[in-house]
Amino acid sequence: MPNSNLDLTAQAVAYIEANLGDRLNLEQIADALHYSKFHLHRSFNQTLGQTLHSYVKRRQLTEAARLLVGSELPILEIALSTGYTSQQAFSDVFKAMYKSSPAKFRAKGIFYPLQLPVKLQTTPPTNAFGFADLRAAQEADIPAWLALVRQTVDGFPCLDEAEYLARLRRYIASRQALILRAGQTALGIMTYSAAAGSIDFLAIHPQHRRQGLNRLFVGKLRRELLPGHALSLTTYRAGDKADTGWREEYRRLGFQEAELLVEFGYPTQRFRLPAAAKEATLYAANHA
Repeated sequence: MPNSNLDLTAQAVAYIEANLGDRLNLEQIADALHYSKFHLHRSFNQTLGQTLHSYVKRRQLTEAARLLVGSELPILEIALSTGYTSQQAFSDVFKAMYKSSPAKFRAKGIFYPLQLPVKLQTTPPTNAFGFADLRAAQEADIPAWLALVRQTVDGFPCLDEAEYLARLRRYIASRQALILRAGQTALGIMTYSAAAGSIDFLAIHPQHRRQGLNRLFVGKLRRELLPGHALSLTTYRAGDKADTGWREEYRRLGFQEAELLVEFGYPTQRFRLPAAAKEATLYAANHA
């Protein structure tokens, strides 16, 4: 029997991966693991910051998208093989998440994932972190950095890893890439543009999203690296069903909604943090 939220969540993730083609739901998975569905729901959400239902749907749609681009299987067969009972039901959900019908997605021929399998830390660090723990990333950090990128693709639609890697090397060379590591694992990463005052990539390991690490990264930028600067970033638009909580997190950090954009063909929105807003609070929260 699992003896912690982490154990139970790890078992649930393994079961989902082994049964992606089934019609998975909370009750079925809980029964398979011989555990209460209420405890499974709570444990999964507390550990990963998203519901089990959301994770399952995103994993199945990711595999469906992979098959659309990488095979010639009929769309109905793909729908049935990823847990859907009809092509119409599959198409409706796919379009809401990928902003394209399955047929158009296939015709475009460019795959990107909504959710890759989560890899949980079996012994996560328990210590608190401060600004001094965030350092400039180096070339040697790239494997750990990319591993975290793959764990957080839910926040970055249309991400092309090869293109991203080329950009990352430029950020590292200009010392505009920050990393927080615990041993071999990257817990948080950020790239930013000093000239534009923009946060271009900010990601926290799913297990640590409730520990205030986003606030730590933004605070470091405001207090030490770009003091007195307004900041901006882009994220999902309001109502986007693909958003697993990124907009709300940035609002909690004090960012305010700004203009609507389209990036890499995907509808997004810019958020701005005014120069004076939240700075004292961010600093106090991380130096208490």
